[in-house]
Amino acid sequence: MSKNLSKIAKQKKIKYFLISFVDLFGVLRSKLVPAQAIADMQKNGAGFAGFATWLDMTPADTDMFAIPDPDSLIQLPWNKEIGWLASDLWMGGKPVDASPRVMLKKQISMLSKKNLTMKSGVECEYFLISQDGSNIADPRDIQSKPCYDQSALMRRYDLIKEICDSMIEMGWGPYQNDHEDANGQFEMNWDYADCLVTADRHVFFKYMVKSLAEKHGLRATFMPKPFQNLTGNGCHAHISVWTEKNNKFLDNGDRYGLSKVAYNFLGGIMKLARPLSAFFNPTINSYRRINAPPTKSGASWSPSSISYSGNNRTHMIRIPDPGRFELRLMDGSVNPYLLQAGIIAAGLNGLNNKLDPGEPLTCNMYEDYKNYPNLAKLPNEIDEAIKELEDSKEITEAFGEQVIKSYVKLKNLEINDFFKEESFDKNSPVTDWEKNNTLDC
Repeated sequence: MSKNLSKIAKQKKIKYFLISFVDLFGVLRSKLVPAQAIADMQKNGAGFAGFATWLDMTPADTDMFAIPDPDSLIQLPWNKEIGWLASDLWMGGKPVDASPRVMLKKQISMLSKKNLTMKSGVECEYFLISQDGSNIADPRDIQSKPCYDQSALMRRYDLIKEICDSMIEMGWGPYQNDHEDANGQFEMNWDYADCLVTADRHVFFKYMVKSLAEKHGLRATFMPKPFQNLTGNGCHAHISVWTEKNNKFLDNGDRYGLSKVAYNFLGGIMKLARPLSAFFNPTINSYRRINAPPTKSGASWSPSSISYSGNNRTHMIRIPDPGRFELRLMDGSVNPYLLQAGIIAAGLNGLNNKLDPGEPLTCNMYEDYKNYPNLAKLPNEIDEAIKELEDSKEITEAFGEQVIKSYVKLKNLEINDFFKEESFDKNSPVTDWEKNNTLDC
């Protein structure tokens, strides 16, 4: 039986609820609802005009309704009178196919037909920057190799402690916080979970980091590449597939600890990496991170080729431990729901077709890529990725022709808007257009 949000509000002294959804571009949209109205909202949803968001609708379309998932409820640790809820979009009595959370739930349902569920964890990198976005916030953070710098980390102790304490309070199981490879860049890790739970938490994490940074007089950005000479913001995902308590990716007899199921799943991701880049690297700025020139620290830490390896971070897929692999393609602008949905769709294609990923590579791909001229490369710019998505029969079959057409249409509008004002050059400074449209992704 569904949880009663009215009763929960009284028990937890919640005065308002944020009924939220994420559109195709990953923008978090919400309505603030008083607790006395939540019973009706739980039943019928909060109304939104779809045309006012990135969902390929017209002003003539009827209202869509965000129906909250009570299992997603998070009471804001820094303001306990507010409860946050993830929602699914409905219109005309049917789910909105292009609602990213609905898209993910469809893929979860398809995977469940094989008696499988996906568990995942994400590593969300972000910068703390000046209010105008022109510089990192800490003028003393100047090392050429600042990764794990204790002094720079501890100068942000008050903020990082508040974020981490919040995750502890919410039961996420955070286990480490660090200064990342770029000046002003940080990462905070928490336990993996069911992929829908991870996606909801990913959405909330970005909101929480931005909100608490503002509280501390700072600005946080997940923009893929806000600074030309610094390492970009990745969003790596750790993946495993389970049947109840049995990890179907685990095979201790394999050299990397992966099963045939895992290799087939991995093979599907490798096959569809190019079209899925349109989901996983969805902004113009994303392609400053992929195939990028060397950064101040000496490495971009992002892939350029479609390859996999053992515990080797120069490849698109890394196998750090038995029973899971890490996909290093996604960046900070990725839509949390499309991240998980895209992985399942590609993995299912691999399982259904028993795809073989081939032999792993153990080289330093950043230096040795020239030795593998036949290795498939990732798209170099967003329009290349969008064209790959548009032409992908597998992705279209997984998500539906209309959903893909809508996504491609909206992305092409964005691309055209950029090229009216700017040109794209990875060796040139980040444009004002990119900052204006991506800093708050």
